[in-house]
Amino acid sequence: MPDHDVLVIGAGLAGQRAALAAAEHGVSVGIISKVHPIRSHSNAAQGGINAALAVDDSWESHAFDTIKGSDYLSDQDAVEIMCREAPNELLHLEHIGVTFHRNEKGELGTRAFGGASHARTYYVADITGQAIMHTLYEQLMKYADLIDRYEEWFTTELALDEDGNCVGAVTRNIKDGSMELFRAKAVILASGGNGQIWHPTTNALICTGDGIAMAYRAGAKLMDMEMIQYHPTTLRGKGFLITEGARGEGAHLLNAKGERFMEKYAPNKMELASRDVVSRAEQTEINEGRGFPDGTVALDITVVPRKRIHEALREIVLVGRDFAGVDITREPIHIKPGNHYTMGGIKTDIWGRTDVKGLYAAGEAACVSVHGGNRLGANSLLDTLIFGRRSGEDAAKHAAGRGIDRVSRTVLEQEERRVQAIIGRERSGRRVSEIKAELGETMDSKVAVFRDEEGIQSALDTVRRLKEEADGAWIDDRGTIFNQDVLGALELQNMLQQAEATCMAALERKESRGAQFRTDYPERNDEEWLKHIDVSLNGDGPELSYSPVTITDWQPQERTY
Repeated sequence: MPDHDVLVIGAGLAGQRAALAAAEHGVSVGIISKVHPIRSHSNAAQGGINAALAVDDSWESHAFDTIKGSDYLSDQDAVEIMCREAPNELLHLEHIGVTFHRNEKGELGTRAFGGASHARTYYVADITGQAIMHTLYEQLMKYADLIDRYEEWFTTELALDEDGNCVGAVTRNIKDGSMELFRAKAVILASGGNGQIWHPTTNALICTGDGIAMAYRAGAKLMDMEMIQYHPTTLRGKGFLITEGARGEGAHLLNAKGERFMEKYAPNKMELASRDVVSRAEQTEINEGRGFPDGTVALDITVVPRKRIHEALREIVLVGRDFAGVDITREPIHIKPGNHYTMGGIKTDIWGRTDVKGLYAAGEAACVSVHGGNRLGANSLLDTLIFGRRSGEDAAKHAAGRGIDRVSRTVLEQEERRVQAIIGRERSGRRVSEIKAELGETMDSKVAVFRDEEGIQSALDTVRRLKEEADGAWIDDRGTIFNQDVLGALELQNMLQQAEATCMAALERKESRGAQFRTDYPERNDEEWLKHIDVSLNGDGPELSYSPVTITDWQPQERTY
């Protein structure tokens, strides 16, 4: 039975940063990932990372932009921490080898991003996430004596002691199908978001929210689950992301009439309004018949000099060519809003602590609520690093001086039986892939940019039916070696639990705020709904409660761009 002081589940930016921070405090660390770490979804982050590093910028300005962008649902104490600590974290990355863009003076250069009052996004072309991830993985090698890596292990469930403390996790070695119980004094969930609940999505196939579901089943609260970000610029049907950096470089959004329609919706910020505002504007143009016949609008990048496109946007040049058949340097590319990010997740405090003692969360799996109702572009990488580091530091302190608790092998035996039951299902009923496809289509049509009670209730009814059908869904592969079928069945159960929580919270929030736009309640209602919706598992279903939004210096006001 492997023992570690701190066990990190997930090896994207939040997980790697947490593992490094814990190791720097001298404790033993295990980091588990269901893919090789540098294949984590953090790779997909294109545009950059925010920090108020310039002499004419300030953390207060960064904080206000973030809070305003969140539609005042973010917790302002957490936002202050993130924005205050951003400059030092950025410089730390630069010092350990991240090759950020530099301007003609040799200084760290920035680009503009949506919802920001200052150009404070630092970047590496349009591969910023990949560049940071490879650098952090190199640092994991540096601490190889303190950090054990378990690459291509799938975590199925958390282990709790008799008092309800988190003391480890059950995992399945994907290579040979063996299952193991890992013991730990502290566990950090950094397993990413749940975009695969929607289809299409910009998220990788691995983004099924496993950590969120495991924490939920272990007794941790989830928060802000109704807040799902649709990115304004994705390829129709495929979900591929076209970075916000394109608009930061000056690209225009056009409807089928050739009109630069953002003038109507955000006359001051235009294409660089916050993401929820731009997505709603695009969807309105499409719904009212001013889009193209394929249900899209156009992103015109030809207004950016060709040399600059190839320098700063080289990856989306390839995406446009290979997946849309478009040379973005010569013609506009058709785009539409697409599922991108969950602002909600496992409820934590500013140190990543959850309601379950010994259990932490960081990154997109967590909700310390720095994003509230809507995340600003380039704040996600910052969130993963700041709160990944803080959770690693606090978990190390929690583990220091504690003994490894005795852990019953009952949870391991239960999980082995659960997996065997899936493998042994009769080949009748529906396939896992069929249920997942129906889930994605349902959520994308009913719980997306625009929502109403009838649609959300319909989605909830569908999700509950799919939960029942998933209990009997059968798989082809009965073997043990790299059995992705059985992992898909486990992931489906995780996704359906989260989808139910999201629908319940979206149905409950009877207002429009950030990414939650209810056509039947089109106004923001601070008097009744300036609060978080928390979700707990009660029996087999969600139970809702509320918690206050932490407000420090910034009182809610009308949100315009």
